[in-house]
Amino acid sequence: MSVFSRGTASRSRVRTVIGGIAIAGASALVLAGCAGGGGTAEPSESAAPVEDLTLKLGTILPQTGSLSFLGPPEEAGVGLGAQDVNDYADTTGLTIDDIVWGDSGDTDNKAYATTIQTLISEGVTAAIGAASSGVTKLFLDDAVAAGIITFSPANTSLDFTSWDDNGLYWRTAPSDTLQGEVLGNLLAEDGHSNVSVIYQNDSYGTGLNDVFQEVFTGTGGTVVSEQSYNTGDTTFDAQISATLAANPDAILLITFDEIYTIGPALLAAGYPADQLYLVDGNLKQFGSDAKWPAAANMEGAKGTTPAGPLEADEEFQTAVSDWWVAEGNEALTDFSYANESYDAVVLLALASLAAGSTDPGEVAGKLQEVSGGTGDGEKCTSYADCADIILAGGVADYDGKSGPITFDENGDPTEATVGIFQYGADNLNTRIG
Repeated sequence: MSVFSRGTASRSRVRTVIGGIAIAGASALVLAGCAGGGGTAEPSESAAPVEDLTLKLGTILPQTGSLSFLGPPEEAGVGLGAQDVNDYADTTGLTIDDIVWGDSGDTDNKAYATTIQTLISEGVTAAIGAASSGVTKLFLDDAVAAGIITFSPANTSLDFTSWDDNGLYWRTAPSDTLQGEVLGNLLAEDGHSNVSVIYQNDSYGTGLNDVFQEVFTGTGGTVVSEQSYNTGDTTFDAQISATLAANPDAILLITFDEIYTIGPALLAAGYPADQLYLVDGNLKQFGSDAKWPAAANMEGAKGTTPAGPLEADEEFQTAVSDWWVAEGNEALTDFSYANESYDAVVLLALASLAAGSTDPGEVAGKLQEVSGGTGDGEKCTSYADCADIILAGGVADYDGKSGPITFDENGDPTEATVGIFQYGADNLNTRIG
């Protein structure tokens, strides 16, 4: 079955601050072994399917709305993952059927409301998405009630760890605990001691801001001002004026598309770009974005986003961009959450293979196991190698494009990497750690 037909309908937990993690320079931080709550899951015996399996997946990813820049890399990651699964179908007997592509939109345009009902009616095993934690919160209970898996490649809100999800919610993106830890240490290591924050007043913004502030102040730094705004606001003059009046030596911007207003306004006021810090919600390639003013030069600004191991970036990015181009699109310039999206598909396929079923509950029951979360699997780094282990009667432990993953019983990854990026004179960011 082809997975390449993208229809027109297509395109974070209990708060715990990580302690005792050393940071070496401005390099990526890896979170290891920070499982949250609950007991130890018992491994179950893997079983190869007794007959061919057809796994049906759908996406609820942002084609429109404030996070639409994340849609292409996420959908491309899903598509490449499905292609790799299907390329090995002659061996496994497991095929991913035509993907039901859907738009999540955002909390304003509410495209998710139609998409989730479509995915439920289509009988998908899993809905991959959303990118926004706020959006996922608005449809997750419907997905749980319908008995389908929700698997997000990008949700980071702390709230999902304790969500009543019947074991049907999973994510390959690490929580804001990790990104906040990286940001707090990064700004301190860059020599900043008096920092201001402008943040979005929702679960994403407040959660990330809280963790950042606790970590940064723990290094001896001071947060001289914090200004919030609400989703849907279009004017930020008061927040910008108050922030500049505090005379910070760095400003952290925890926003979505509001960056298009706030960033240029700060630069126009004379604030140095190399003292601006961004996050996964706004770390865009401004140099190739027609919406970004050419006069707003971001050279020297830094940002963070969950990313795969640094050494694996180039090869994977080439493959995922090639898949996207083959679908009739322009080459990708942003790869945020492509790794996590690819891994979501591979993990779902491996769990289905291990369960010998496409039933959502049975697939969900194997996700922790195939990620290595039960602690008794054999390491493997590709779908084919992991599938071979399962077909031979073993237990696979998939280490993917986003890292080792290793789910805890809440569906959270306990091992992940946050990358550090910096903008050049061309307003494009490149990874530096």
